[in-house]
Amino acid sequence: MRLGVLFSGGKDSTLALHLAAEKEEVVCLITVVSKNPESYMFHTPNIDVTALQAEALGLPLVSVITEGQKEGELADLERAITEAKSRFQIDGVVTGAVESVYQASRVQRICNRLDVWCFNPLWKHDQIALLETFVEKKFKVIISGIFAYPLDEKWLGKQIDAQVIARLVELQGQYGISPSGEGGEIETTVLDAPMFKQKIEVLESAIEAKDNCGVFQIKQARLVPK
Repeated sequence: MRLGVLFSGGKDSTLALHLAAEKEEVVCLITVVSKNPESYMFHTPNIDVTALQAEALGLPLVSVITEGQKEGELADLERAITEAKSRFQIDGVVTGAVESVYQASRVQRICNRLDVWCFNPLWKHDQIALLETFVEKKFKVIISGIFAYPLDEKWLGKQIDAQVIARLVELQGQYGISPSGEGGEIETTVLDAPMFKQKIEVLESAIEAKDNCGVFQIKQARLVPK
């Protein structure tokens, strides 16, 4: 089966890509670039890095821009999947959805209309186990957005490792946050993964943060040998 992966460059869509590629043929990545930093549907921090990630993976990227209006985003997503189906003859679409019924149900409806399968390989997986998978499989995942108390700018740019996971689990117990960010608490960017033929090196970055909201913005990056 030929698959396109809804790809944000974050940890969940990257892991979903890897799991899908173990069983089927992944032929393209599909990215929706939202102009709205508070997008209802899509990851936004460092979304432009997906072009570099696609190059590192050796996969073509179907990228469309959306203004980020609630229902308009869905129309633009449908346009992106339609383009992927036309250009790469995909039979199915893979998502990194774990808990979000809002996202998963809307992608499913679009896939139904376009007569393609919808796969959610991470759906309802244990969030802590997923975080541990990134460490075990040697993904390099950095925290590129924080959007909840008590997270602060010291978290931005941190690589997810065993120590970071342990602290997130503590915060889950103390404050009820989702350790993998399923409540929108954190966003991530993947700089290396097992399928990457090259890894991403960040050359220039900036942190923009206030109180418990902020982003780690990658201003310049390049591919380097692994």
